[in-house]
Amino acid sequence: MKKRQVVVKRDRSERSSSTSSSMVRIVRYGECQKNHAAKLGGYAIDGCREFMASGEEGTTKALTCAACGCHRNFHRKEVETEVVCEYSPPSSYR
Repeated sequence: MKKRQVVVKRDRSERSSSTSSSMVRIVRYGECQKNHAAKLGGYAIDGCREFMASGEEGTTKALTCAACGCHRNFHRKEVETEVVCEYSPPSSYR
């Protein structure tokens, strides 16, 4: 199960030409990077490959991984950003 956060931002400024842009940001959390042997001075990770939320979005359980039990911040964050700009030239004056 992939967790995605989508943010859409529209920029509509009042200018003589018509310009609009939208930005779509997809956030995905990959493998867990928590060092479980840090107290012993070593390095050991649990092998969790992808964050899966334990609960519904908006609850505190949504921040805990169902596979390894770690907080979402221990998982590698991957952000994909796509910006789409639309431009139409101003109408000519006669």
